[in-house]
Amino acid sequence: MNTVIHKPISQLKITWPLLPDDFILPDDPLENIEHPLISNGLRQSVVDYPELMQDALIVSNFALCAAVDDRTICKAPDWMYVQPVQKRPHNYPRRSYTPHTEGTVPFVVMEFLSATYGDEYSVEHTEEIGKWFFYEQVIKVPRYVIFRPHTGRIEVYALESDRYENQNPHENGRYLIPGLNLFLGVWQGTREGRTGYWLRWWTAAGELLLWPEERAENERQRAENERQRAEDERQRAENERQRADRQQQDKQLAETLLEQERQRNQELLARLAALGIDPE
Repeated sequence: MNTVIHKPISQLKITWPLLPDDFILPDDPLENIEHPLISNGLRQSVVDYPELMQDALIVSNFALCAAVDDRTICKAPDWMYVQPVQKRPHNYPRRSYTPHTEGTVPFVVMEFLSATYGDEYSVEHTEEIGKWFFYEQVIKVPRYVIFRPHTGRIEVYALESDRYENQNPHENGRYLIPGLNLFLGVWQGTREGRTGYWLRWWTAAGELLLWPEERAENERQRAENERQRAEDERQRAENERQRADRQQQDKQLAETLLEQERQRNQELLARLAALGIDPE
């Protein structure tokens, strides 16, 4: 019987070669249509913030690569944010990302669990490389997020002393993601035909980062409020003009009545004078 001796973690050789052009990436079918919607929602809420978009790589189901003992390993997080990333020396599309060679380590990677999840918690590193081990021990991603869309449960792990430690949320129920300087939390509602739990971003001040349609609705509401304000101002001016017209008409009527009264008095004085009556 042969005894297999596995190399300790500390002795693993980790390098950062670019993905070979002929490397065949896995092309597994998506398990459901929810994960892309959640991923897209995370990205779309930061597109209007230049400081978050400049030189950043924001991708989902995208190959994150390294070499372990000269064996190329690629994992495809459901969502990943890296900044800064070096510009490509050519124009053809990026098909993978290798930290240290093409830019920094991702600030955060996320996995969205389906009903039957795979190796998101796997620390296997002898036969296969599990995702947990890859993110924690190989890439050393500072924040690892595991999200269950069907229940809304979120777990955020921070790399502390080379190990992931489960984080407690802030009092607002959200988690600070350093690098983005945003808080990640769970939001419940409907978007693009999906009703359920979503991951969303908040600022330190508690302001929710909006999706494009929410920004458009806010702009529409702002324009409607401005239109209503202008209409109210126009109506106020019209009411003021009508009030001024009525005052002018009332003044003219009073002057007419006074003139009529003066004329009647003159006529009366004239008749009394004709009769030889002294009005005094």
